[in-house]
Amino acid sequence: MERFRPGLLRLPTFLNNMIFPSVLTIAGSDSGGCAGIQADIKTISATGSYAAGAITAVTAQNTLGVREVFPVPPQVIGSQIRAVLDDIRIDAIKIGMLFSAGAVSEVARALSGYDLPPVVLDPVMVSTSGHSLMEDGAAGALAGELLPLCTLITPNIPEAEALSGVEIRSESDFGEAASVISKLSSPGLSVLLKGGHLHSDILSDLFYNARTGGFTWFRKPRTDTPNTHGTGCTLSSAVASFIARGQSLDDAVGSAEDYIARAVETSILYRIGNGHGPVNHFYKNNSGI
Repeated sequence: MERFRPGLLRLPTFLNNMIFPSVLTIAGSDSGGCAGIQADIKTISATGSYAAGAITAVTAQNTLGVREVFPVPPQVIGSQIRAVLDDIRIDAIKIGMLFSAGAVSEVARALSGYDLPPVVLDPVMVSTSGHSLMEDGAAGALAGELLPLCTLITPNIPEAEALSGVEIRSESDFGEAASVISKLSSPGLSVLLKGGHLHSDILSDLFYNARTGGFTWFRKPRTDTPNTHGTGCTLSSAVASFIARGQSLDDAVGSAEDYIARAVETSILYRIGNGHGPVNHFYKNNSGI
């Protein structure tokens, strides 16, 4: 009987010439695997793109909460970014947790040296369990140095209040807050304001396209599940991945909203950990996560 002989896999010529859509995620590491760069990589992979990463901080956390945060030195963050951009064609960038003003400034310096693709910023300030993930002064650096490089920002309600100064108590406040945040950057920053912190059976997100001036609501029933850890990371990474795959900003936001809705809905099928578990990133696979 002839035995299998390992060798080089020869792909059809048309596959050899394909350009694979690629996303660079700049984010913190979550040891529990629910959020941060772990959630980003799962999301980007599940939505059909290649994920490269630059780690900004190492967190000791699980589904119950964050125990410790160990920031990566800013120069190391910048070195990771430059190493990726010097070699790999990147079609979209997602930015997550930036713990310090120094980290924010270094990311801005590193990115400003390149002809950038669309940049999606998830302004991670506080973890799901309530642990602060951004030092004092970092938010100011974020607005002053990083926002001008970004295409879209995806704040939740507490983050939107911190950035805009607008108190958000109902959906009627979303438009004002989004407009204020958009004007923090010239010529205008698109905003996806996430409404999960409102106590309602319906989850409402508002997308403001700064280029067209259009507002779009995304509404879905709230799913009764503890598996909501990393939803913000997942949504912003999905937007970046769909942009990398050639979708317009409006279509990418719509596709990402559909993706996170299904990822949360199907998360009721399992339980990981004793607290807030991850969404079901690979819900399209029969094997679950």
